Amino acid sequence: MIIFPAIDIKDGRCVRLRQGRAKEETVYFDNPVEVASFWESQGAQYLHLVDLDGAFAGEPKNLSLVQEIAKKVKIPLQLGGGIRNIEIASYYFEAGVTRLIIGTLALENPEEFARLTAKFPGKIGVSLDAEKGTLKSRGWVKDTGLKVEQVIPELIEQGASFLVYTDILRDGMQSGANISALKKVLQISSIPVLVAGGIHNLEDIKKLYPLSKEGLEGVITGRAIYEKNLDLKEALSWLEQQKIS
Repeated sequence: MIIFPAIDIKDGRCVRLRQGRAKEETVYFDNPVEVASFWESQGAQYLHLVDLDGAFAGEPKNLSLVQEIAKKVKIPLQLGGGIRNIEIASYYFEAGVTRLIIGTLALENPEEFARLTAKFPGKIGVSLDAEKGTLKSRGWVKDTGLKVEQVIPELIEQGASFLVYTDILRDGMQSGANISALKKVLQISSIPVLVAGGIHNLEDIKKLYPLSKEGLEGVITGRAIYEKNLDLKEALSWLEQQKIS
């Protein structure tokens, strides 16, 4: 199981939002490039980047910063936020991003999404951002009316290579992951799943770890590691011990 430190970029800075609300942000660092380098030095195997400005605007807003991060670190990057067509996706891959996470496009334009996955096989995942089981899009401000369970089979058929499940009400709240909802996603999905939203400390990692045998590829964490409730090195060490034992 991989722990993905999250670097959410807004106005050029590293921030975290509460439940995805743009007005409820906490700024942690002014330089996301330095943050990326720090998490790599702490042992991170993969980084999770989000262009929050892009998610709200529907187009890339921090491409140059992403390019700088890709040049600075050697570990792979996954990125989401504002990727609404093949052209934008191409820009990010050229910038050095390893794989992309699509939200709005996948839910609102399945034909274009299928073309995207065909052009970049194995590199496109889908963000399932849910509030009480109903998916949201466009930076979590639009209610799609779609249920998580009804879209997963279609997304897999269209070529999604992994899923990122986020419980919006728990995002940034450090109240623990929604394990019951996550289990339902894992039961339906035949592709790897990542979970985000609510991670608080090492105990949460320990609770999620058994699900790695059921298709949970990784855990995305932001506020918990920035506020030091979760020590990344300690968590990575614990996971390594599980491999040995």
